[in-house]
Amino acid sequence: MKLKSLMIAAMAAAVALPASAIAETKVGMITTLSGGGAGLGIDVRDGFLLAIKQSGRDDIEVIVEDDQRKPDVAVQLADKMVQAEQVDVLTGIIWSNLAMAVVPSVTAQGKFYLSPNAGPSALAGAGCHPNYFNVAWQNDNLHEAAGAYANSAGYSKSFILAPNYPAGQDALTGYKRFFEGELAGEIYTTLGQTDYAAEIAQIRASDADSVFFFLPGGMGIAFLKQYQDSGIDIPVVGPAFSFDQGILQAVGDAALGVVNTSQWSKDIDNPTNAAFVESFEAEYGRLPSLYASQGFDTANLLISALETADVSDADAFRDALRAADFNSTRGDFEFGPNHHPIQTIYAREVIKEGDVFTNKLIGPALENHADAYAGDCQM
Repeated sequence: MKLKSLMIAAMAAAVALPASAIAETKVGMITTLSGGGAGLGIDVRDGFLLAIKQSGRDDIEVIVEDDQRKPDVAVQLADKMVQAEQVDVLTGIIWSNLAMAVVPSVTAQGKFYLSPNAGPSALAGAGCHPNYFNVAWQNDNLHEAAGAYANSAGYSKSFILAPNYPAGQDALTGYKRFFEGELAGEIYTTLGQTDYAAEIAQIRASDADSVFFFLPGGMGIAFLKQYQDSGIDIPVVGPAFSFDQGILQAVGDAALGVVNTSQWSKDIDNPTNAAFVESFEAEYGRLPSLYASQGFDTANLLISALETADVSDADAFRDALRAADFNSTRGDFEFGPNHHPIQTIYAREVIKEGDVFTNKLIGPALENHADAYAGDCQM
């Protein structure tokens, strides 16, 4: 495997291509490997690289760079990859504000972008592009499923909060789209916020019977710990982003029993997923996360397309990507007309297995679910 990687987090050392090596396909991965949210980018990267390694292909070069969760850095890296590195495909971005800064530019230059995470509504609807494929979800999806679960759980008055950036706005929009009850309160917090005393005070003063929040990474860890310390006994529902494998160990007992929604779980019963969980743990010494599964699936989508088309033939390669002829960790996988997944989203409960906090499947929250923006996509 030929990998020229600039890795700033867990795999800090660069792996240079041999002078004689010539890669037929160049992949530029821009992801978050330092600072807040680094664990998400590390998992996407590790899942992606594991799939490349398992494929045995030596004609794919992956260049990995750290965006530091800064839009201006991501734009600079994308320009370098397109213009200097001359990559064929880009991937890796975690945060929707970074995706909005990068994806329209690189697809306009004829490059393919495969998103392993961020799925802002603007890129699913009127801003869709034939060269943009999202392998994870459209931002609203897991939150829509949380709203559907809240209905089934009998909740009728939710207090909802999320950070004020594209994914946070999509989150609350998605929850409200499916939740049939009333809102006891709605708050947009600051992106990167870690002190939630004011928000928790408002929850306490409300007559909510449930709390829905989307606070990814360290934001969710801080909120859950402070919420537990507050003594408020109102059930919490959220998307997987605040209850994923890499986060749960930091949250600890504060997450036990919380129901969250995800299109993936380590106990989804199919051979591909079982093999992925086992091989990821063997390779990296930890259980995979949602993000690792998305990185793994993204790489396998790419590999499946390369098996039938050359990336230099844009029309053929696009058709090969659209076919999604690969075995996904989540089971059945297909793209909708806007190149976003149509998939089942599950409810999971946080449990403890021995000393490890993890999730177990409860059942489907939304089956064969498509996003709400596909009808606005014209391509």
